[in-house]
Amino acid sequence: MKAWRIAVGSTRLPKVNAVREAVSLFAPMLDPGAEFDVNGYEVESGVSHTPTSRAELMQGARQRAEALAARLLPVTEMAHFFVGVEGGLDVVADGDDQRVFLESWAYVTDSHAGHFGSSGSIEMPAALAKEVLQRGTELSVAIDEFAGAVGIRDGKGAWGVLSGNLVSRQESFRLAVIAAFAPFYNARMYRNVSAAGA
Repeated sequence: MKAWRIAVGSTRLPKVNAVREAVSLFAPMLDPGAEFDVNGYEVESGVSHTPTSRAELMQGARQRAEALAARLLPVTEMAHFFVGVEGGLDVVADGDDQRVFLESWAYVTDSHAGHFGSSGSIEMPAALAKEVLQRGTELSVAIDEFAGAVGIRDGKGAWGVLSGNLVSRQESFRLAVIAAFAPFYNARMYRNVSAAGA
């Protein structure tokens, strides 16, 4: 039986478990009957502790995956896919105002091609957004204070707090990972679309 190794650029359980859950869903499409081994590794994102734009979120996810590939490819810990996931904020102009959204992004590469995926967005309360954007408080610290709890990011996350526990941090990353892997597990469709547009 073929074994696929998937390396994740984080050791945080919501991120690693999100990848495990995502892989369990699309594994039969990627390689029926194969085994999939998902492991987390600590790498730097190369962006701020709380990214504040979509571009920075995408950059952080990509840099995690690429840093991991650079670290593992030269050694015997080879992987078939390298995954970077990044959560943070996206600030969007809305007339004279601005709206701030919490988003989760993923980037997946097989060291030849890479693709992005996103979870969607949930709007941040103005007071929480101000604490992060204007005062420079890390989101994980701000959400603990906002919700009156400790260690929220390793559990339900800001997503759980803001959605009334209907969507957890892990779930938001799971959706982003499913979307990022789509060109790999649904490659036939992506080839067909490319050929149709040529």
